[in-house]
This record gives sequence, structure tokens and C-alpha cells, in this order.
Amino acid sequence: MSASEDESRQFARAFRSFLEWVHSGTAGAETNPAVALVRGHVGEAGAQRSVVSHDLPVFEHVNLQVAVDAWSMQQGRAVEVHGLSMPPHFGGVTLQQLLSGDGLPPLRLAAPDLVDLPSGPGTTLACLHTALLLVRDGRGTYVVMVRGPGRHEEAVIGVEVAGLEVAPAQAVHAEPARLRAELTVYRGRVLELAHGPTGGLSITFADVPPTPREDVVLPEDVLRRVERHTVDVASHRADLLAAGQHLKRGLLLYGPPGTGKTHTARYVVGRMAGCTVFLLSGRALHLIGQVAEMARELQPTVIVLEDVDLVAEDRGFDPGAHPVLFELLDAMDGAAADADLLFLLTTNRADLLEPALAARPGRVDVAVEIGLPDEVARRRLFELYGRGVPLVLDEPEVADVVRRTEGATASFLKELLRRSVLESLATSSPLRTVTSLHVSAALDDLLDSDQRITRVLLGTAPGRRADPSAGDEQVR
Repeated sequence: MSASEDESRQFARAFRSFLEWVHSGTAGAETNPAVALVRGHVGEAGAQRSVVSHDLPVFEHVNLQVAVDAWSMQQGRAVEVHGLSMPPHFGGVTLQQLLSGDGLPPLRLAAPDLVDLPSGPGTTLACLHTALLLVRDGRGTYVVMVRGPGRHEEAVIGVEVAGLEVAPAQAVHAEPARLRAELTVYRGRVLELAHGPTGGLSITFADVPPTPREDVVLPEDVLRRVERHTVDVASHRADLLAAGQHLKRGLLLYGPPGTGKTHTARYVVGRMAGCTVFLLSGRALHLIGQVAEMARELQPTVIVLEDVDLVAEDRGFDPGAHPVLFELLDAMDGAAADADLLFLLTTNRADLLEPALAARPGRVDVAVEIGLPDEVARRRLFELYGRGVPLVLDEPEVADVVRRTEGATASFLKELLRRSVLESLATSSPLRTVTSLHVSAALDDLLDSDQRITRVLLGTAPGRRADPSAGDEQVR
């Protein structure tokens, strides 16, 4: 038998099996096992009642499962779970279709379809994707259907209730909703937000290792100003409220790229024990409206918005929409004064933000400049990034590195140590020592005229200082 004949026979067998499968699932509404199951459970009267539906965003799917699990276990309630199976290209099925028997795709009962979703850092929970819950409790007998989105469907989770009058069905929806708020897996976590692959909000549990205070290389008065407006407020929230003082606050960290604004923000996040933290940057800044609503529900919360200058003049997705920055300011306005919310913004271009902030005063309470490190700070940064590196430099050699990196950023010094290690490895592997010769070679390379763009990417270029008599920076 030729290969083509064998493939034809395999296709014929597969197609015959498919037709048999379709026939078994669509032999008529009266004989379809899924329709019979639903109708038999709710009875004739229940089948005539309206289906009450409610949609949830996909990021609430895991919380819905937590709530359904707790709700199903409550005393006086019995829940039987069934799954539905159908070819993927037929899309989904609604509870109304199962009650009426109209417009059904090829359908049969099966084990519940599950999707494994993150429920915390390094943990997951198996969640019902498409399932029928046959319920018996004090309200009577009714069906709850959970419908997750298909591959090309809107990114929502559908929950439908059938077999009850409208008011009791609404009460059924309300009970898991309360449990979702109480048992949410997001409370007290650090969450990284992005646009989901099918639209909507996608949430990832972020792993942000704590940053020791001594690793935040800032002048003490600058660091204390940051701490007073963040950590200190959180520590004294009860006393502040008792004194009639608000908790909602906004902090702006501004300065050149690479000076440590993100590092400082991560330090603050690590100190805000018990808070739910939202991290937004890039395109995720457009999600600020949804995030602010979640933050009010999960307070105390911290919303970190990095590089907000990138959206300062963005007109949004829709014609005539307000700039995203104004949406942020509106979100800050929308929270009550006693809401325990910290908005922590970072920007490289305070000049772009200033007009918007001036037009809407009072939203950002404190602006702190994270400037270029001075001589003392550069020495501390060199020592910080040199931890774990077998450096062999005497005091004059370290002083020379500090002198030559005037105007450098923290990012520049971090890259200098990495390149110094590479210089040592080029002559001796495995790594034994990193000497002043290796550091000097790496620094010469970074300061080379051909590396101008590299220095720009790492922040303000060393060896350049502002000349007040000129409109730009001058090379010394």
C-alpha cells in the first residue's frame, strides 16, 4: 500500500469517527445528554425562568475559582460538577441554549475542562474553564455555568445562573462576589500588570527581592524624604487618621536615566509590609483606570508607575480621549482622602510632566530629585557593585576610578564592573582577580569616543558637565 493510500484511509477513519461523535451529540435536543441533565435538574418550571448572567475580567478567573470552592463547601449546599465537550471550531455554548435545546453545537458531557492559573508566587490553581454546577440548597435546585473565553473570544469569564427567579439568582451571583473580595489571591502581593494576549488586563506575581537600605546609594536627606512620605505614613496610618490627616499621597521621583529611580522604588516596595503593590510601565500605563479601581478594593496599596513621561502627551487609544497622565490624575482624585493609597511615579523628563501637574495641583504631594551621584556616592556604588568581584585595587587606584567617573550614573558604574570582570576573563579563566589594569581598560573603552551611544544608554555620560554659558553640555 502506498503512503498516499494509507493517509487517505486514516483520514476516512478519522472523518467517520468525527461524524459518529457529532451524531451522538446532536441526535436532537430531547436526547442530548447535556440538555437532559440541565432540564432534569431545574424541572419544567425552572427551565422557563430567565438566565441571569454576569461577566468577569479574565484576571479574576483564579479568584472566582477560590470563591466557588469556598461557596460549594458551605453547609446546606450540595454541588455536582459536570463538564462539556465539543469540537474547538464550534465555539462555546450558553446556558440558555442548554435550556431551550436550540442552536446547539455538537455537544456531550465530559470531565470538567480545567486551566492551571497562577495563584501566588510559584503556585497555581486548577480552575474550571467550562463547567456546569448542579446545585441544591435552601433556594431550591438550580444550575450555575462557568464559561471561560475561547481562543478568539472576548477576554471575559461568564457566570450564568438558571432555574431560579431573578432576585434569588442575583443573590447567588452576589455570594461568590463577596467571597472573591475576601479571599482574593492578589491581596498583599506584588503584581506586575500588562495587556493580556487577548485583550484586557494580565496580572503576574512579581518576585521583588528586598533591597537593604544600605544598598540605596542616595544622600541621607534625600532617602529620608522618600521614606517619610511612604514608609513612615504606612507606619503611622492609625495615628494620622485619628488626627484627621489623609493617607492618600503621590510621590514623584525624577532625574536623569540610570540614577536609581527604579531601584529606590523597589526599596520602598520592599518596606511596605502588608500592602498590595501594582507595577506598571510602558503600555501597561494605559490600564491605570482598572488598576486604580482594584487598588481601592485591595488597600493598603502602592501603585508604581515607571517612566510616566512616556505617556505625558499620549492622547490615548480613542479619538478625543484625555492623555493617559490625566487619567492617572483622575484616578488619584477618585480615591477618598482616607484611602490608604500611595501613587509612586518615576520619570526621566520632569519638564514634560510639570505642565500637567501644575494644571492639576495636589495630586502629587512630594517630588524628589534622584540626581547624578557625587564623589562619595560613586565610591559607594563602586563598592556595592564590586561585591563578589575579586577586586585588587589600592586606595589611590579606587580614587582614580571615582575621579574619572565624574558625571556617571549608577548604571554606568554597574556596567563598568561587569566589563572589568570580562577584561580579566579575557586573560585568565576561571576568574581569579580583577586589578586596576582591568578596570582601567574597561573604563577607557566606555569613555572611548566610539562608545558615545553606549554612554547615553547608560545615562549621563561621564566626563561631561553642564556649561552654564552654553545651551548644551560641553566635553571637558
